[in-house]
Amino acid sequence: MRKQLRPTDVKRLNRTWRRNTGNRLALIIESVTGPFNIGSIFRSAAAFGVDEIWLAGNATPPTNPKAGKTALGTERLVTWHDPIPATEAVKAAREEGYAVLAIELTAESVPLHRADLDRDVCLVVGSEDHGCSPALLEAVDGACYIPQVGRVGSFNVAVAAAIALAEARRQEWQNLPDS
Repeated sequence: MRKQLRPTDVKRLNRTWRRNTGNRLALIIESVTGPFNIGSIFRSAAAFGVDEIWLAGNATPPTNPKAGKTALGTERLVTWHDPIPATEAVKAAREEGYAVLAIELTAESVPLHRADLDRDVCLVVGSEDHGCSPALLEAVDGACYIPQVGRVGSFNVAVAAAIALAEARRQEWQNLPDS
């Protein structure tokens, strides 16, 4: 019979994964205004060990009370910056040594699993309605998309961010010995 791990076992397991993680991850969140989306993105960011988040455009800050309902305090675990113009956020991420990749459908986008995410990378997600702005797309180093086979054209922005963060870590961990 399989049973869930006890809290101390979960902490031990997470410590093992942290020791095998060296790449830095960051996010730029451009004009995501839904507080529940912001809270969810922050929670996923904390779970995947994101070091830094730049809010851009008119993104809702995680201090919004509704964002707190889904973030569950995780906004305290990630360094984040008040909203600035998207191109300034890209510049700041680059100055910190990150390659900046938008999660967006463009003519040049590559499938997420083919993108080079096994490095210090800053992933960019855009607004719920329009995605990343043209100015932001001009400023980034590249773009990738999440392949979909269903009859829906896109993911919720918080889900897309979580999938992209998971893929970045998967690429980093794929050659580790089994734990």
